[in-house]
Amino acid sequence: MTTPTPQSPEHPPRTDLDVLIVGAGISGIGAACYLGSRSPGRSFAILEGREEIGGTWDLFRFPGIRSDSDLFTFGFAFKPWRSARSIAAADLILEYLHETVAEHDLGRHIRFGHRVTAARWSSEDARWTVTAQRAGGGAVELTCRFLFAGTGYYDYAQGFTPRFEGVEEFGGPVIHPQFWPEDLDYAGKRVVIIGSGATAVTILPAMAETAGHVTMLQRSPSYMLSLPAEDPVFKALKPIVGLRRAYRVTRRKNIFVQRAIYRLSQRYPRVVRRVLMADARRRLPKGFDVATHFNPTYDPWDQRMCLVPDGDMFEAISDGKASVVTDRIDRFTPDGIRLASGRLLEADIVVTATGLNMLPMGGLTFSVDGADVDLAETTVYKSMMLAGVPNFAFVIGYTNASWTLKVDLVCDHLCRLLAYMDERDADMVVPVRGAGETDRRPLFDLTSGYVLRGIERFPHAGTRGPWTAAMAYERDVERLRDGPVDGPELRFRTRVAPEEPAPATAQAL
Repeated sequence: MTTPTPQSPEHPPRTDLDVLIVGAGISGIGAACYLGSRSPGRSFAILEGREEIGGTWDLFRFPGIRSDSDLFTFGFAFKPWRSARSIAAADLILEYLHETVAEHDLGRHIRFGHRVTAARWSSEDARWTVTAQRAGGGAVELTCRFLFAGTGYYDYAQGFTPRFEGVEEFGGPVIHPQFWPEDLDYAGKRVVIIGSGATAVTILPAMAETAGHVTMLQRSPSYMLSLPAEDPVFKALKPIVGLRRAYRVTRRKNIFVQRAIYRLSQRYPRVVRRVLMADARRRLPKGFDVATHFNPTYDPWDQRMCLVPDGDMFEAISDGKASVVTDRIDRFTPDGIRLASGRLLEADIVVTATGLNMLPMGGLTFSVDGADVDLAETTVYKSMMLAGVPNFAFVIGYTNASWTLKVDLVCDHLCRLLAYMDERDADMVVPVRGAGETDRRPLFDLTSGYVLRGIERFPHAGTRGPWTAAMAYERDVERLRDGPVDGPELRFRTRVAPEEPAPATAQAL
């Protein structure tokens, strides 16, 4: 694994840049790659609050951590995923990201230990002034012409854990997956995982390999979709047509499959529910209560669907290494968890896979010409800019498809927008909503708990035109990849030249 090269002390990093990228995760790395290849000569830097690249994939260390979508769409459009393993572990994803950084010589652009806290826009200077808190103490300010937020939408500092009665009485460790202890020994132990989302579904089969028994305790079920861990199409095509062609074909195929499953779920929810439940019955022991444990109260894709590679969770249950309990928690006891039904669920270790907290733009505060920006009152433009906020773009990936599909589209569009501004000699661009366009919708269309808890802090979407934020890849292809960068909602300002002093007169002399 190649570690990015830090900035050399003999060559101090620039403090005034064309583009400043916040975050060295998938979004930030993608933006840097596109800028380097599509906008050569443009200066840029990535500010990363942590000491490693990778974002989520470096932060989370719980057992079995893997992608929750296939790597042929989760990978970048410009860099093929080499392995036939479609659902990959975090270490392989990190290796892929490190390769990307090395191949595009991004190490010299990344400044680690710089947590961005604030950004102030000045129309007079046509610049953002960005404040970053350094890991060693103290703050630094940089200026840039364009600001890009690749921060995702999770709070990296804290996860979500509801208040459990009596938790302090429990005799064992209670662990949130976001802060997994490296020295945790769970061999032969009774483990209870609270939760039924993607994290719980990932941890269960991984821990079941060495734990005494693992129980997934869920208040309500989630939909489980079993897919092959290896992609047979890519595996067959690669030796015949080569890596890049096989990757392109597999990527297009998987985009089609993702969108088809989502559309079918929206149009025929009862049919999709029956198919998923039938698959669960096929994979579980005869007589297993699928109707209780794998039959959610909501329709498919009203919340994210959990991916189960090669049915590994069902296999762990069938082998007797794991089980599922659907009930509510009454309170913790010294020996485990007392359920609302009166049953005591004995445990040595409890894992609270209860969700994450959402945080817009990594917690940055914005101001424009001295006025604070209330993100919750802003409206997204083409799902990548904010009304009333100049020279700013961001990425928030799809909730119903791979995150990186959106990264590719937004970053490509951003490079086209910057080139268009150069052609017009423009130093500022800002989306502007009309006075009559007041209707707003939540940015995300999911009913998941983490969304409902945090969505009001995020920008909103509009109801028509470029102000909509439908989680639909094909629509974004039309307006971001194939559509024009200009539009009636955008205001460009021609670069303001500094005033020259008036020529001296004979009288003045």
